[in-house]
This record gives sequence, C-alpha cells and structure tokens, in this order.
Amino acid sequence: MASRASHDYYRDDMTKMPPLRSIAQTLCLDKRVRKVTAAEAYELAKSQHDVTDTDLPIYPPAAKRLGLPDGATVLNNCHGRIVGRTAKARRFYTRMDPVERRKVESDLREAVFAMQQHPLIKAEAILGLDTDLMIKATIVATEDDAVNVFNWLANFTPYEELAETYAQSAKLPIPDILVVGFNHWTTADPYYHNAGGPQLALVDEDANVIFNLGMRYFGERKKGTLTLAWTSGMRLRMAACHGGIKEIDFSGCADAGAKAMGKRSIAFFGLSGTGKSSHTNSHDNGGTLPAGFTKVVLHDDAFQIDCEKKVCRVWEPTLFDKTDSRPTGHPDWRYMISTMNLGLTEADGKVLPLGQDVRNPNGRALIDRDLLGAYVNRCSFPDLMVWLMKDTCLPPVVRFADKNLAVAMGASLMTRRNLAENVSEEELKTLVFEPFANPFRVYELWKDVEAFLNVFEAGAVGYSFNSVGFWKASDRDLQKIPLQSSLTLQTSLLLERLEWVDWDLLPGAQLPKPESIEKFLPGYTALYDPSLVENRDRYLETLKDRFHQRRVYLQNSDLHNRPELLMRLVNALMVRA
Repeated sequence: MASRASHDYYRDDMTKMPPLRSIAQTLCLDKRVRKVTAAEAYELAKSQHDVTDTDLPIYPPAAKRLGLPDGATVLNNCHGRIVGRTAKARRFYTRMDPVERRKVESDLREAVFAMQQHPLIKAEAILGLDTDLMIKATIVATEDDAVNVFNWLANFTPYEELAETYAQSAKLPIPDILVVGFNHWTTADPYYHNAGGPQLALVDEDANVIFNLGMRYFGERKKGTLTLAWTSGMRLRMAACHGGIKEIDFSGCADAGAKAMGKRSIAFFGLSGTGKSSHTNSHDNGGTLPAGFTKVVLHDDAFQIDCEKKVCRVWEPTLFDKTDSRPTGHPDWRYMISTMNLGLTEADGKVLPLGQDVRNPNGRALIDRDLLGAYVNRCSFPDLMVWLMKDTCLPPVVRFADKNLAVAMGASLMTRRNLAENVSEEELKTLVFEPFANPFRVYELWKDVEAFLNVFEAGAVGYSFNSVGFWKASDRDLQKIPLQSSLTLQTSLLLERLEWVDWDLLPGAQLPKPESIEKFLPGYTALYDPSLVENRDRYLETLKDRFHQRRVYLQNSDLHNRPELLMRLVNALMVRA
C-alpha cells in the first residue's frame, strides 16, 4: 500500500497542512533543486572534501541495484567530532506550546533561507519492501552532502526500483515522508543543543517531516526517516520494532523432536552492543541448531508487527552495522556498500577501509542483506520476544509467564548508553530505561504498551536475556555470560527444550529448572542461580531497588493518562525480596 503526496493527503482542506510540512514541501518543489539518482549522488559524493574513495569494490549486486558503474568502489565518509546519534538535539513540534512553535518555525524558515544559498539536490525512495506497507520518502540536501543522499538511497530503495509495484498499491491514510538535511546550519541560541556543535533534529510526526540541521552523521538521516516510518506503521495498528527477527524452519530436521516444531520466529530487542545483531544474524546459533534446519532473516534492526494479519514486515534492504568486530580480511567486507568514520589502511597496494574502531568509536558500514544468507520481506508472527537487558540482577534468561510482566519489562527495559550515541562519559556509565529498546519513539509510551500487549495476547511469549553479566558478589563483580551460552539458550527456547519453575522473587517470572538447563549448559545453576549468589542481602536490596526504579519510571511516564494500564504494569513489577 502506498502513502499519499501532500496535495492528496490534505486536498479536502489545505489549511490543515502543518507549517513544518509546508516549509519542507516548498523547498522540495523549488525547481532549482535538482533531482538525482543514486548513481548521480555517488558521483557527486566522490568530490566531497570529507569523502575518500577506497579500492574496495561495492558488493556487485548492490552496485547494480543502485545503477552504479562496473567496478564502483566503497566511499568512506568521516564526519568530524560527532560520530554518533545525538538524542538531546531532538525537538518535537507537536509537544510545543504556541509561543515555542512560533519561535521554532521562524528559526526554521531562516535556516531554509540560508540553505537555499547553496546548490541543492533531492532524491526519492520507497520505505518498506512488503507490498502491504510501502511509504514514499523524499530527501533534500546541499550538493556537498551528496554522500548522505547516496547512503540514504542505498539504505532504503531508490524510487525507480519499485515504482511500478508502488503505483499499483492501494493508498494508505499516511502522508509521504519528507527529510531535510542542512549540515552548514549553525546557531549560538542556547535553546538548541550544542555538544560538539549546534544540532537540531526537528520532528513533526503528525506531518511526517523531519529536519536534520547541523547533523553530518548519517545515522541521523537513517533513524530520523525510520522514526517516521515506525510511527506511520503504528497509525496502521502495527507494533513498531527496533529489533531483529528471524524465522527458523525445523521441518527438515532428522531429529523428530526438532522436526515437530515446524517454523518458529524469534525477535530480539536491544540497543547497540546488547547482542541484537549477533543473535539475529548468527548462522547456526554457534553450532547449536540441529542438522537440517533452514533460516530466513527479516532484518536485524527495524520491522513492524501486524497483529491482525499475524505477520512482520521489513523497512530496509540493507544493514547499518558497526565494524568494530570486523578486522581486515573478514568475509563480511565483500558485502559492503558504503562506510562511515573508518580509518584506512593500505594492503597489497590497495587502499581499504579499516574497521575495529581503530580511528574512532562507532565506525559503521552499510551492508547488503545478502550477508544474512536467505532473507525475506515478510515473516511469520514472532513466537518468542526477547528483551536484551543490562541489569546485573537478572539471570541469563528469564521467562515471563505473565503477559503484563512481559510488557512491563519491555516498557522499562534497563540498559546503558553506548558509543553509538553522542553522550557524555558520565551518561555512558549510567543505567537508563529505554522502553522496548526504541530511543526513536516520538509518540506516547502508552501506545507502545498497548501495541505490545496485543502482540503477547496474540500468542507471543516474552523472555529477557542478560547481556552484561550476572551478579556474583556485587553489581561490579559479575559472572560473565558468554555469547555462546546465550546462543545455546536461544536454541533451547526455539526447540522448547527447557522446563520452567516459578521465580520466588518475581511473581509471573520463571527460571529454567536445573535438571533441564544442565543438559545443555553444564554448570549453569552454580553460576547463575539467584539463590546462590554471594552477598545475598545486598543482591536482594539491589533487585528491589531496580524494580522500584522500573515502577517509578512508568509512573512518571505518560502512562498516568491510562491509569488502568499503568496499574497492570506496576502491579506486575512487585518483587518478593
């Protein structure tokens, strides 16, 4: 289904078009703004002062999809001081009072006035690869920011590639998305965030418009666009997911127990560094999946759950991954399309991107989805939903038999900031709550809570994985939880190999029975049983405090506007410690 252009969406009353959309639309329709293809943006990007052309070939199928010439090579764009997302730079137009709106509108008009003194380009893309969920988007930028336009087109799908399919789609009650990026914007106004440089991400989710001012980092364009796509999906009653999901088919397995499981889908929700991509993209769960299985991946970062039709739908044909675990010579480099904030190295006379965060933190790459092996544009409804937590009081895996507890734990997902974000050193050390691991939510939390309650009520089962380490003797003295152990647990969940016992400290939660988990992870109980921790009194105090923090967080959120819903979640978070 297709979104609607402004003249179509607002045709019954054009005065209903919000000012921010009108400002963006006026800029888009300026005949001096040159429309470019991915190939044209690529050629323009090669002349940018902050872009280096390497000798690493762009993955040939991706180059062909984007209309690039044979032998096109990966471009590396280095952004300067800021190499991550700046959440504090966001301003939400729909939450402003009239005085604040007038100020921001006038500042924005001035910014666009300055932007129009530069040669401008624009490009069109389609977000979504399932014919039942497609949205048209337009980006406008200065010509000397062509690399972000190219990366944006590569991250999504150039309009021409799916134009015929899109034209035949039924109309959605959603306006097209408009994205404006102006890197040269600057201001001394203390109203706007300045950490490494003045930046503004101005969002009007009702109008499907975002402005990125003073923001060079490509992740701002990508996630800003996805923010509007996720929100559009929510309007269509589909849960917005910042997570990864894959579907495993066991029907070809020789093992009768595995074969009987048929197809099973599992989704993972977490911020960068929590293992979301590792769990989603692992080929065989560290060798623990039984022989004969097949796997397809929808995506490792963004999708939408349609509870009504019991399917999940993808937004992007690429991955935007960190390269910190990819040394030179790693097989993943053959799938590269573009890189950001990487060092360079010379090997055998060729200049190549250098990963492993040698130059700076949060080096990134756009990677073709072929890296995943088999992939799909829609997959089955998730059987299992896993919250990836950084709470040292939680064992490696917890099952939530109570649906309200499952949602409450997702709504108060505890994690830590990371180097993918432009935050202070102090903030990196602090435990924070990020509901459903989605820092890009721009609508009320209660809407996400209702959406995920629908998911669990439709049959999904909730779990948490501890991705930081479990209490050994204190919050700092931890038992490590190797990735291999977590992958083994994932396979055990998919195959329903574990038996569960109620956790006495948290009603509605369950832990693996020792006799079942020891078959797959010998020694698990001795390492991770909450009843065996050292300094148990201190552990219980910390556990109580963590859940108290969760309750307070939800009570201070907009859930107070839905008191019955709030009470369901708060009551589910009561511990017996």
